[in-house]
Amino acid sequence: MESRTLDHLLTLEDIRQLKYRYLRSVDQKAWDDLADTLTADAVADYGTPAMGNRLLLTGRIAIVTFMRENLGPGLISVHAAGQPEIAVNGDTATGRWAFTDLIIATEYRVVIQGAAFYEDEYARDSDGTWRISRTGYDRTYEATLSLDDLPKFRLTSNRWASVDR
Repeated sequence: MESRTLDHLLTLEDIRQLKYRYLRSVDQKAWDDLADTLTADAVADYGTPAMGNRLLLTGRIAIVTFMRENLGPGLISVHAAGQPEIAVNGDTATGRWAFTDLIIATEYRVVIQGAAFYEDEYARDSDGTWRISRTGYDRTYEATLSLDDLPKFRLTSNRWASVDR
């Protein structure tokens, strides 16, 4: 059984905050903040049908570049994760998170929503900060809706509408 010391509990909280910061950075398109949540050699393995085949990205630069190019101001995203199961082993840890997401692609007139369980690995970096070294999921489900099939759908606020594309 894992230790229940104050240091252990603080580590669990650091890792929870890390995951939340990762998701917030994606949704707010804060790419420098996103980069800071990842180790230099991080791996992302996203099993999402929306992009066709599995998406496997290796390295912080590749992950952030993909996000910047594919989740830019033309897309509104909302990612939420909870119910973490975190196991710490010294300077490494693993985590499993239930998550849901919603993507509104106004240009393509489509909404994508889904759920999955993230499977993460974490490492305490040389500066003492916890970072994600591996993240990914296999979808529980993913569904798309055409905005053309939702005639009463009105987007009444869009933080990204005024951002230059």
